Amino acid sequence: MSTYGLYYGIKPVRRKGWSFGQIVLFLFLMGLAAFMMLPLVFVVVNALKPLDELLLFPPRFWVQRPTLSNFGDLLLATSATTVPFVRYIFNSVIVSVSVVVLTILIGSMAAYALSNKHKFPGQELFFVLVVSSLMFASEVTSIPRYLIVNKLGWIDHYWALIIPPLAGGYGVFLMKQFIDQVPREIIEAAIIDGASDWTIFWKLIMPGAQSAWATLGITQFVATWNDAFSALIFTRTEVMKTLPLMLQTVGGGSIARAGAGAAATFLMIFPPIIIFVFLQSRVVESMAYSGIKS
Repeated sequence: MSTYGLYYGIKPVRRKGWSFGQIVLFLFLMGLAAFMMLPLVFVVVNALKPLDELLLFPPRFWVQRPTLSNFGDLLLATSATTVPFVRYIFNSVIVSVSVVVLTILIGSMAAYALSNKHKFPGQELFFVLVVSSLMFASEVTSIPRYLIVNKLGWIDHYWALIIPPLAGGYGVFLMKQFIDQVPREIIEAAIIDGASDWTIFWKLIMPGAQSAWATLGITQFVATWNDAFSALIFTRTEVMKTLPLMLQTVGGGSIARAGAGAAATFLMIFPPIIIFVFLQSRVVESMAYSGIKS
């Protein structure tokens, strides 16, 4: 305890032990977390099961004789195609990274313009339209998207897989909620110092909204990485297919390929989990965000 505290008679605060209710709540949450982990564990276990255990009925949760032969079967199945397996991975990485970067950039810029830091005619109407777009599922807009992409001549091109997801309103909505919490006084001080809107956006807004665009990046990456539907309707040649579409083609339709399908499922969920593990602190911070006090 400091001398200052002893002088003024301040008693140190002693941490009390956990109460019975806290212990029960902790055990309940731990059990709930373990229960929510079961699907991920099951995917990993399935990828290590030999074919006879995969086809066993009733199914068994844990693997008895773990093997990596399923991954060999997957590579063997993909080697029959005219395109190398690396090409599918390259397509998925290019599309996913491009969509994530452009979504964060465009969503943040649009949110900054629509935030309460700027006033222009029709501002509220524009934001209402953005929020209204969240009500429509991607399947509802698939036909209009296809007609527009076909009219632009983007079929079987990267633009067909990158540009349509950028029109979603979720990124604008999420970023605006964070930008609205930035105190107006900070922006006014920057304007007095001669900072332009571009400088304010990059030096003040974006660093302060790291949790928001980290969360947006994770959700957009997961959605884009697992999106086989867009590749199915917008691609024609094998060289433009993404990894999810190829894995669905290889892993389905045959009992003999059940092991390859289990390995394909593992490969599909592995990259999003790795990214979430590295950025989960930002996601939790954004969920618990309560606003910046001026």
